[in-house]
Amino acid sequence: MRAHESYLQGALHDGTRSIQHNTHRISHKGTEWLSRLKRLLAEMGYKSWIYQEGKNRDVYVLETTAKFLDVDFDPDLLKTDDERIRYVRGYFDAEDGLPQSPEARFYVQFTQKNRAELEKVKAILESLGVECGEVHNPSSHVDPDYWRFYVRASSHRTFAEVVGSWHPRKEAIFQRMMR
Repeated sequence: MRAHESYLQGALHDGTRSIQHNTHRISHKGTEWLSRLKRLLAEMGYKSWIYQEGKNRDVYVLETTAKFLDVDFDPDLLKTDDERIRYVRGYFDAEDGLPQSPEARFYVQFTQKNRAELEKVKAILESLGVECGEVHNPSSHVDPDYWRFYVRASSHRTFAEVVGSWHPRKEAIFQRMMR
């Protein structure tokens, strides 16, 4: 699998498929990251477009006809460390896994409704030398199907160096952290 495809498969983990239009959709706050995805798709020869979801919301959608995308993609099919790294980077970039405020205690977390999928991401990270905490449900009475794990503080730098981010906001946070 090509590197960009791996990244986009990871980014799609929280996306949806429209059977009616034969497209995939990735929604996000703002357009900067979606524009990067659109450029990656264009480099690969696929069409995509971005539009605002509702008139008064800061939520945008990238929709694409890229045939290789699969919402049920299994990361166990990835063959190389580079493919695994890019898949996890895309997966991470699709979520808000860093603190919003620079004053907040720094953390790196992964969250997902699909525990099995999250366990696979954790296994990939650990195979790359990134130490992680356990996958757990932080509040089963609020949402019994919500799972997360943290990258251990001792591995924040390793995560930033090995996986990093192509998300503009997260990229800037990691660059500040690496100084």
